[in-house]
Amino acid sequence: MTDPLLLRKAELRDASAIAAFNSSMALETEGKVLIPEVVSAGVRRLLQDAPLGFYVVAEHQSQIVGCLMVTNEWSDWRNGLFWWVQSVYVQVGWRRKGVYRRLYDFIRALAQADPGVCGFRLYVEKENTVAQATYDSLGMSRTDYLIYEETKPGARFFADAPGGK
Repeated sequence: MTDPLLLRKAELRDASAIAAFNSSMALETEGKVLIPEVVSAGVRRLLQDAPLGFYVVAEHQSQIVGCLMVTNEWSDWRNGLFWWVQSVYVQVGWRRKGVYRRLYDFIRALAQADPGVCGFRLYVEKENTVAQATYDSLGMSRTDYLIYEETKPGARFFADAPGGK
């Protein structure tokens, strides 16, 4: 990497790049095709509604090469917010070059400056051992929790299956 990466909170002008990254990530990691207008609207909504969370982008020569999303979970046990790290994507040519580490360090610094944040959480596909090794190396640890979800009847997110499954 000859030029440094610029790390910053995403802005509305970044929405199309982030939506494209989200679509690529869903296809690569889960073999799912997102409905373009749904993911685009979802990205724009988060960018325009700060209480939902925020995106962070890594830029090289004015090109976004990686991003992640942070959403909030209130913990009454800890009287603080967990920041959920989601929608992580780094362009293929930039992988294994420290881009995710830089993104994570950026949000760590933001959290350090915010006394209301008590920690980070994320979920990862069970088979994604490369990502798991990265999270381990950053000091994150596996929890004893499993993730469950129920999709609202009639909701559609994926182009290849009704009901979001």
